[in-house]
Parts: sequence; C-alpha cells; structure tokens
Amino acid sequence: MFQSTPLSGRIWKRFPLFQMSSIPLKGEVSNRSLFLMKRVLAAVVSVAVMGFFMAGCAGLRVVESDVTAFYNWSAAPPAPGTAYRFERLPSQQIVGARQDTLEGLARTALAKIGMELNPAAPRYSVQVRVTTLVIERPPYDGPGYDGFGFATPGVFMAGSNQGAAFGLSFPMRFSDPYYQRELTLLVRDLTTSQVVFETRALNDGVQKETLAVLSAMLDAALQGFPQPPPGPRRITVQIPH
Repeated sequence: MFQSTPLSGRIWKRFPLFQMSSIPLKGEVSNRSLFLMKRVLAAVVSVAVMGFFMAGCAGLRVVESDVTAFYNWSAAPPAPGTAYRFERLPSQQIVGARQDTLEGLARTALAKIGMELNPAAPRYSVQVRVTTLVIERPPYDGPGYDGFGFATPGVFMAGSNQGAAFGLSFPMRFSDPYYQRELTLLVRDLTTSQVVFETRALNDGVQKETLAVLSAMLDAALQGFPQPPPGPRRITVQIPH
C-alpha cells in the first residue's frame, strides 16, 4: 500500500492533477452530459423562437425618412375638401410620364389629409419633386465576396464536458447599390402666389426606388399637415415586402 511521505505530499499539492479526486467519476460524466444536452436543447428552442418572430416580420418592410416641414398660412389652414392643382417646373414637363407617376402617388397621399384634386377651381397649387443619387457598389465587391460574416445564415453549436456554446451567423453584403433620395413638396396659395407649406423627406438605404417606398416617403412628409411640429423628425412607415 502506498504511504504518504513529506515529499509525496509536496508533489500532490504542487501537481493537483495527479490526485485521484480530479478524475471525474462515472456519475459526474453522466451529469455533465445531461447538462450539455439541456444547453443544446435550449439553444435550439431559442433559435426556433427567433425564427418564428423573424418570419412574422418578413412580410413588412420599414421605410425611415428624416422629415422637416414649415408652414406659413396666410389665412386659416386648408379644411378637408380644399381644392388644389399640380404645378410643374419646365424640367418636370420634359419627363412627363415619370412626373405623372409621382403626382399620382402625391394625389393619394394628399387625399389622406383631406386635399382634393380639382384643376378647374383650385385654391392651392402643389409642386412635388424627387431626386435620387445611386451609389454603386465598390469595385472589390465582386462575385464570391460576401462582405462581413458567413456566406449564409446559420447556427453553430459546440460543447464539451465543461459546457456548451451556440451562436447565429448572418451574412453582411454590400453588393447592392445604395440609394439616397430627397422628396420635396410645396403648397402655394394661388391668391397671393406665396408658398405656405414646405416639407422635405430624406431617405437612404439599399431599398430600390419602388412606388411603395415613394408612397411611404410622401406619407411621412405630410404627417402633421397642415401644422406639423417644428424641427427635424424621424418618421417610420411600414410597407408590404
């Protein structure tokens, strides 16, 4: 039988890994395995719950616009049913079809706040214009480049007898063009020829300039009409995906 000596005692204290108590017993290994399985199961459930909520939000997009509006009504603000007509700059008359589409979207947005298109007997004129700056992707962003992160979304898990770990990976691509848009809408009092309402909406991102995005920008630009609060505002509008 092994007998402890002063030298052996010093060795056991200095090198505790040699002690028999450091070797996990069969029951301890089973407990650690069970703990690991619980951690992995919790990770899978968390990912499933996150995927459920992400799927629920996948049907909507968010359009954020920075809006600044000013007003100076010479008389009482327009009441519901007030008539207006559209006014175009010479440059807007050249691109007739595109301006027709933009004014059609503006007509829908103005109807939501009670303005009525009536070119025969207008009280106000409305001028709307939009400018778009397209920033192309950088030259190094070619095929096979996925930006930062992994190439595809996924879940990774790892574990040992010390515990478990899990994580999510999402690719970050910058291959799509980046859009910077500015929309301006002016309302002019035809009795005085003075601009009595001015609003501007700024939007930027990778969302393409679809009709839905422009409609959301118009709704944001007219929020608070006819007397919107002063100062810049960040307005969010949800649109179908």
